Amino acid sequence: MDSSQGLRFSIIVPVYNRPKETEELLGSLAGQTRRDFEVVIVEDGSQVWSEAVVEQFRSVLDVAYIFKYNTGPGLSRNFGFERARGNYAIFLDSDCVLPPHYFETVAGILESDYTDAFGGPDRAHPSFSTLQKAINYSMTSFFTTGGIRGGGERLDKFYPRSFNMGYSREVFEKTGGFSGMRFGEDIDMSIRTLQNGFGTRLIKEAYVYHKRRTSLKQFFKQVFNSGVARINLYKRHPFSLKVVHLLPAAFTLGVAALVLLAVFVSKYFLLPLLLHAVIIFTDSAIRNRSLVVGLLSVVTSYFQLFGYGTGFLWAVWQRLVLGRDEFAAFRKNFYK
Repeated sequence: MDSSQGLRFSIIVPVYNRPKETEELLGSLAGQTRRDFEVVIVEDGSQVWSEAVVEQFRSVLDVAYIFKYNTGPGLSRNFGFERARGNYAIFLDSDCVLPPHYFETVAGILESDYTDAFGGPDRAHPSFSTLQKAINYSMTSFFTTGGIRGGGERLDKFYPRSFNMGYSREVFEKTGGFSGMRFGEDIDMSIRTLQNGFGTRLIKEAYVYHKRRTSLKQFFKQVFNSGVARINLYKRHPFSLKVVHLLPAAFTLGVAALVLLAVFVSKYFLLPLLLHAVIIFTDSAIRNRSLVVGLLSVVTSYFQLFGYGTGFLWAVWQRLVLGRDEFAAFRKNFYK
């Protein structure tokens, strides 16, 4: 990128039936300590629109609202960036809330130490519900699949995630932007960004408060689809599948084996599961300073591990054994 052009930032947010969350996100954008950015809200074929919410912020934000037919989050991000004025996009999920310093942090770092693409971490806000705090723990903990989400990878191999990531228009033009995958499209995009010779980095100070799903059923479906997506990514990029990605599936099969052994051989086979649950409870209770969140974190962590593990195994059967294609095999989960 030609630094003489200067960075002009566009914040792109795909939205699907989430006017309340859009309002909270826009409120946090209006409260930024630095506001020289535009916002593009892309309504992805929703039945419940956010247009009225966007109108409330036009006096305090440079914000555009675009409605389109449903194509999923990745293509909606492309749609927004194609119509944006900036030369550097920041992509956020609609269920995120930003701390006041977020944009000042990102812009300041990119202006002083430019990188083609970046990603930031997520945290739980003190106002989050008990369930949201427990889900956040499950999605970020070393003792769950949160330990393989990429935050500890080498900076030259960091894979930004779409709830909090950005890249330049040059990256967009060379890669073609996000693919049509409904899940895993962010990792696919990050892989192709690196394959095209661009650099990525983790900006740890650029965290967001990520609410995620608000029910256990929705949370399970989300992580199940993430497990499926890992095999879809493997089919597109075989080198991307690492041994560590097999762990949730191995955990799921291992728990099933231990339960069967406990039923038919000895109840002592449940001791490893009890120890694991105690570790999760203790770690979460200390982090969140709440015994209730600690207890619920055991539940959400097992939902997450089983969800991801069963999704992974289902995809192995459907795609690798039966040979079904990405779209046809998962139309019910991804394209409804």
